[in-house]
Amino acid sequence: MFNMLSEIIGWIGVVLGVLVAVPQLIKSIKTKSTKGVSKGAYQLLFLCMVCYLVRAIAIKEPIFIVSNIINLVVVGAMLYLFRLYPSDK
Repeated sequence: MFNMLSEIIGWIGVVLGVLVAVPQLIKSIKTKSTKGVSKGAYQLLFLCMVCYLVRAIAIKEPIFIVSNIINLVVVGAMLYLFRLYPSDK
């Protein structure tokens, strides 16, 4: 019972974790600007997600594998927007 509950809570965490980053991505796309957003923070977050993903794969934990792959895509997209819309313009 506890195992199933923790699995459900883990997947809820995946959804919430993805939802955290999406609004900034959408705002930057709509405004075509990354002004006021920390590029360094997103670079560190990307590196952090890569490290988490390596560990998740090593321990074969699907929740964390899926979560980190999705977050790498979202954070990667945000890093691409920094190149497309530099904040120093």
